[in-house]
Formats: sequence, C-alpha cells, structure tokens
Amino acid sequence: MTDHYAAYTKLKFDYPAERVLRITFNNPETYNSVDSQTHTEITDIWRDIDRDPDINSVIVTGAGKAFSSGGDFDFIEQMTGNHNELMKTWKEAKDLVYNIINCNKPIISAINGPAAGAGLVVGILADISIAGKRAKLVDGHPRLGVAAGDVAAIIWPLLCGMAKAKYYLLTCKPVTGEEAERIGLVSLCVEDDVLQETALQIAIELSEGSQSAIRWTKYSLNNWLRSAGPIFDTSTALEILGFMGEDVKEGVASHKEKRKPNFSKNCPI
Repeated sequence: MTDHYAAYTKLKFDYPAERVLRITFNNPETYNSVDSQTHTEITDIWRDIDRDPDINSVIVTGAGKAFSSGGDFDFIEQMTGNHNELMKTWKEAKDLVYNIINCNKPIISAINGPAAGAGLVVGILADISIAGKRAKLVDGHPRLGVAAGDVAAIIWPLLCGMAKAKYYLLTCKPVTGEEAERIGLVSLCVEDDVLQETALQIAIELSEGSQSAIRWTKYSLNNWLRSAGPIFDTSTALEILGFMGEDVKEGVASHKEKRKPNFSKNCPI
C-alpha cells in the first residue's frame, strides 16, 4: 500500500494485480457495519482514487461472510435528533454517491454476502456489480423508520424499473444475488467460490483497456444518474428529516430487541 491511502484506517487496501486497487470493508465481527469514521472514509476515498495515477480500476468487497451490513446502531443513535451530526451525515451521504459517480476509474463490486445501507450504496452504484449466490441485498430504511435515502431513488428505478423498485424499497424485502441479477439490480451473479476471481478478471481487463475510452464511457453513461440528482437530493433530505422523528427510535429499538416495530399509525403528511 502506498502512502496515498495511509490516512484510511477503517478500510483495508491491497493490490491484487498491476494497477488494480482492492478496498475491503474490514470489520467482519459486525458483518462490516459502518460507523461514523468508516462512513467518512468510504465517502472521501473516491476523490483520492480519482487522482491516483497508478490505479486504473478498483474492486470493493467485504471481509468474512458479509459485504457490509450498513450503519451500526451506535452511529444511528448518534445521529437521531442531533442536528449538527445529521447535517454532517447528510453532506457525506450526498458526497458518497456523487463521488462514486464522478470517480474516473471503473469500480467493480464483489458482493460476497449481506449488503445494506452505505455498503449497498457502493455495491450497486459500482460500474460493474457482481453478487455471489449467497448475497442478500436489502434497503431497510422504512423498516428503520426513515425514508429510503442513500442511493435508492437515484438508481433502483433505473436498474430494475419502478415497479420492482417500489416493491423492494417500500417493503424492505431482501433480494438474493440470483434475483438481483434477474431483475437487473446487479450486473452478474456467480457462484460464491469464483466471485473474487471473476471480479479480479474484470478489473484486470478494464485496467489493461483504453483508459480514455473506458473513463469517457463511464462519464457519459453516468449522466443518466446526474440527471436524477434532484430526485436523489430530495430522498436524502427526507431520510435525514426522519432521524428527527419518533419512528426511528422505535425502529432501532425493534432491531435491537429482534421484534416487529410498532410505528405510529398516523402521519400528518
């Protein structure tokens, strides 16, 4: 690892091939949950990768049995009702998505297990997303008591259509790797034992190709996502607004107590 990434302490880096950088969510004891510092690092890293002249492609994966289980409960409770912390997180949540979109290097995700929250942002916003068969993708925001923010509104309808997007985002039902490929939510689904090899082969192929052609193609295609920027900005703002309410407190409590949430049945909107 070069000094270029020495400041990042929550993510693991290695170079599995020439000009290929691999980033690993590295907290397997908690299924690679994302705390406040990890959230900041996974937001900022894409700017450094964009400027790194020694890297042509990137792989993102998770250590152990999960890709990333999303924000940990301490992080969520730290945000709840805390205006300053919410403003910081809102900016990071927006920057995370836009930084990935604007990163000039192609990104390949190797989704090796459960993927949710900020981890899922990277997983399905990657330019090429590869899920193992035991992968399980879920956007659980409404189950937590907040609107589906993060990357949901900007890319789910584009990838799998509005009908499927609404079904999975409103119900918070998990999507298996095979089903995710079938509906177009990920690029590929492969056997778990060849997931990392497949991701590496694609990363090497991209790193050896015409860099101007590949990067300009990515830039052009991502204008579809940039055009949805106002939709995305609204979704993240409404998600953050939810952290000022009561439902998120019940959502967190029900997760911790492993029970069905008892949300308020009335809503003024």
